[in-house]
Amino acid sequence: MKTLLLPALISGLMFATTAQASSSAEHFKGEPAETLSQAMANFSEYNQQLADLLAQDELSLEDLGTIHELTYTLENALEKINEEVDTLAVNLEEVHLGSETGDFERVQSHGAAYLEAAQTLAP
Repeated sequence: MKTLLLPALISGLMFATTAQASSSAEHFKGEPAETLSQAMANFSEYNQQLADLLAQDELSLEDLGTIHELTYTLENALEKINEEVDTLAVNLEEVHLGSETGDFERVQSHGAAYLEAAQTLAP
C-alpha cells in the first residue's frame, strides 16, 4: 500500500505545483513596450534571459513558469516593434514618393521620422 501511495503523492504534488505556476503566470502582463526604444531594450534583455534558460541541460517546472512570464514581455515588445516597422515602411514610401515628385518638405519630414525609427532598430 505504501508503494502505491508514494507515486500518487508525488504525482499530486507535481500537478499542484504546475497548476499553481500556471494560474499565477497566466495573468502576468509582462513589461510594457510603449516606445520603440523600450520595446527593443525589452526584446534584447528578455531574449537573453530566454537563451540563458534554454542553455541549461534540463528545465524545471519553475524554469517553465519563468519562460511563460518572459514570453508576455517578448510578445509586448514584438507587437510594438511590428507597429513601428509598419510605420517605418510608410515613412520610407513617403520619402520615396517625395523624392520622385521633388517634394522637399515631404522628404525631409518623413525622412527624419524614418531615420529615427531605423536607427533605433539598427543602431
